[in-house]
Parts: sequence; C-alpha cells; structure tokens
Amino acid sequence: MSATEPARLRLIASCPDRVGIVARVATFLAERGASITEAAQYNDPRSDMFFMRSEFVIAGGPEAQVRLEGGFRSIAQELKLDWRLVDANRRQRVVLLVSKFDHCLAYLLHRRKVGDMPFDVPCVISNHDDLRSLVEWYGIPYHHVPVPADPAGKQAALAKTAELIGAAQPDTIVLARYMQIFPPWLCERYRHRVINIHHSFLPSFVGGKPYHQAEERGVKLIGATCHYVTEELDAGPIIEQDVVRIRHSDTIKDMMRLGKDVENAVLSRGLRYHLEDRVIVHGNKTILFSS
Repeated sequence: MSATEPARLRLIASCPDRVGIVARVATFLAERGASITEAAQYNDPRSDMFFMRSEFVIAGGPEAQVRLEGGFRSIAQELKLDWRLVDANRRQRVVLLVSKFDHCLAYLLHRRKVGDMPFDVPCVISNHDDLRSLVEWYGIPYHHVPVPADPAGKQAALAKTAELIGAAQPDTIVLARYMQIFPPWLCERYRHRVINIHHSFLPSFVGGKPYHQAEERGVKLIGATCHYVTEELDAGPIIEQDVVRIRHSDTIKDMMRLGKDVENAVLSRGLRYHLEDRVIVHGNKTILFSS
C-alpha cells in the first residue's frame, strides 16, 4: 500500500456499557476523515458489557493506523475499552494441521486458491504422511511429525510440532481434523488463535468417534462445530455450528458422508469470521458479528 492509497482498518472493542460509546468513537473517526463502511454493536444484558466492530477507510496509507492509535488512546482510557485496531487488508498467516481425513484441508486450500478466502499458508503439519502430495501440489511446505502412542514420544512430537508452528509465525492455527489433543501449554501460548472443527453439534458427543456416539443414541440431527481450542477437550468458545438431518436407516458411513459437507461449510465460515475479526470472545462464549 502506498501513502496515497486509503487504509482499510477495523476497530474491535469492548467495555462496560454506558451512554455515548458509539457517538464518541464515530465522532473521533469522522473528525479525522474516516468513512465507516460497516458497524455492529451489542450489549450483553447479563454482564452489562458493550461490544463493537467498526470497519472504515481513511486517507494516509500505512501511517494512518499509527496516527489513529495514538489519538485514540485517551478515549479508550476514558471508556475503559479493551480494543485493537487492525489492518483489514493484511493477509493473515494460517498454519493448518491435519491427520488422515483430507476433506476440510482440501476445501480450505481450494477456497484459498480461487481467491474466496484470502490468507497465506506458510505450512501444513501432519502426524501422517498421507496428504503430502495434495499439499505440495498447492506449493505449500508439508511437515510430517509422527506422534507415537507412548507418553514420552508424544511429548517430543508435540514439542517438535510447536517448534514448527513457531517458526511459521502464524496469526491463526487451524486443526482441520487433526486427531491429536493440544497440550495446555500450547493452548495458552496461542489463546483464542487455535480453531478446531469437531464433527458433532457440541456439547453433544464430545471426544472421539462422535458419529458412532450419534448412531448409538439414535439422533435425528448430526452436525459440526467450529470452536476455539482450550485446555478442556471440545469445550472452547463456539464460533459456528450447523446440522444436517439423518434417517433411522443411515449407517455410520452415511453419517460421515453427510457430515463432511457440514464440516467443510462450518469450518470455512468460522475461519472467515475469525480472519475478518468478527468474533469477540466473552468468557466461554463468543459475540459473533457475522456479515
């Protein structure tokens, strides 16, 4: 971006609710020549917290963000804002982790290739070598890190995986059907930056083989959940969910076939919301300003 091109920025903020928050922010932006192109707000009645997301364009190129941040600090302090100002044009770096199931990985790589989802993939990491040819066809480095069953070997493999993730300097990490549990220290290191797709409508059927659990329970709907990874298995803040109806005659194989489409759609929507800064974590819930 040159100094003559307008900057496209996003302000994401939360604070205790009070009268005049939107007016103060909008006035600040207007006085500096910013044009708001999208705005969303929400007041949570239980906590009396206010959440907002504003996207705007402003002249001044890359330096505009620095100037705005400096001028906005006094207002943020007055309103007790937890806030961040981000460059909406910057392509984020997303590291993808996968095991053997390839549908979510292939879907994201395709959406990226055709320009539907603008993000960069510095590498793909897997505990199996099965998907190397698929990933390398897209010109993306592929790292195979086997994860042994024994505790010592598993810890060493996770340490190696963490080293590769760190070297890639990701903004976001996506577990695209990566069938390994992230250790607590890695969850903490990338708090609210690790996204998982779980093949059930959480909180139903947590853990392994959720389609098998669904078949045993005889449910009529199966689903998928995109959520942030935390220390508690499959219990992090939920970003997006969807379901598909099944029949009593559907086998586990049928459920897996139907579920793949839902998993693809839910993960891609959830990742898009995250990359577009539409998700604000509030406790173990999310405020979602979906477009």
